[in-house]
Amino acid sequence: MLGWGLDGFAGSLYILVLGPTMTELLPNSGIEATPANIGLYGGLTVGIFLAGWAVGGVAFGVLADYIGRTKILALGVLTYAVFTAAAAFVDSWWLLGILRFIAGVGSGVEAPVGAALIAESWRNRYRARAGGLMMSGYAMGFFAAALAYALLGDLGWRFMMALAVLPAILVWFIRRFVKEPEESTEAIRVRRERKSSGRTDHRDAFVLKRLFTGPLLKPTLVCTAIATGALIAFWSVSTWYPQIIRQMGAEAGTEPGHIAQDVALASMLFNAGGVLGYASWGFIADALGRKPTFLLTFGVAAVSIGTIFPFDHPLGVYLAAMPVLGFALFGSLSGSFIYGPELFPTSVRATAIAFCNSVGRIVTAAGPLVAGVIATSWFAGDLGIATTVIAALGVIGLIGVAFASETRGQPLPTDASLDAATTR
Repeated sequence: MLGWGLDGFAGSLYILVLGPTMTELLPNSGIEATPANIGLYGGLTVGIFLAGWAVGGVAFGVLADYIGRTKILALGVLTYAVFTAAAAFVDSWWLLGILRFIAGVGSGVEAPVGAALIAESWRNRYRARAGGLMMSGYAMGFFAAALAYALLGDLGWRFMMALAVLPAILVWFIRRFVKEPEESTEAIRVRRERKSSGRTDHRDAFVLKRLFTGPLLKPTLVCTAIATGALIAFWSVSTWYPQIIRQMGAEAGTEPGHIAQDVALASMLFNAGGVLGYASWGFIADALGRKPTFLLTFGVAAVSIGTIFPFDHPLGVYLAAMPVLGFALFGSLSGSFIYGPELFPTSVRATAIAFCNSVGRIVTAAGPLVAGVIATSWFAGDLGIATTVIAALGVIGLIGVAFASETRGQPLPTDASLDAATTR
């Protein structure tokens, strides 16, 4: 929970200072810092980060299934902390983009490996609730970043980015106190034993290959669709609502200091709702079932986005909507990481969660960039309408839910249980 929270802290810091960062760096790169260019290149750097997340998620997810959860978790935390903080020293947008990609590679480790770790540690009774509480750390990290921005934002975007080195401290704690779950330790031991004795079988095929064969193909497609829909909606909104509020303030002649405070307040409200959405998803899913809970959070997100962003509203309306949006968008993300571990056996679990969400990240990587482009090309710079159009692609998640199986009350699958179900 703390690792995922500090990941959210580091990621949110950049979103909050995206406007000022691009305003300074674009002229250094020979590009005029117009609202359109800030949208274009700011969206590009967010897309680059998400692409790095996808690459790192898959690569480190595979390693976690072959080597172990905790070692890979520590490596990922160190990577995203160091390279996010290093962005404080750049002088061009393209160098920033390189560092954001590497930070994204490290960031891709935390959620899939952490979700597998939690599910395997808590096993069958409370795993959904524990997973939701772990996921709530991300929204808490966003909230902490908003608070830090409100208190320290006057020190500049470089200082804010340097704060992202704080998660590196967590590596010591992970290596000293977080133990490898017995289930994953046993799965790794058995795989190595079969290999050394020359008794390999279909369970020893490369983990990524296994996701597209036999009984794992359908859950792979379902999990990928749900994660993609949740991620598209989340990143479309979370990337651009700070800039939308900045533009509102600038058009109204609000003082820059007050605009920064409005952005920080909106972010805190958004993430306060996000903490509730993340933490409560597992409890609601245990009461109602996984599929009804997905329908609830996806539905609330769709109504909220369609009501707020395409239209002109006073600042107060945006602020009132932020907690509702946070609950729905973060909740849907929480569900994808709670539901994913329930579809795959231990030997491929981290890889599967990472792959499904990384595909979503790759698709989503274009979202912030495309929103900035179409705002300029089609909607006269209106980021609100552009955000709505891109977020509407989140309907992919509902398609996944339609084909999903209900897992409430069922034990985590194993290779043995899947083989038995296949033979039946």
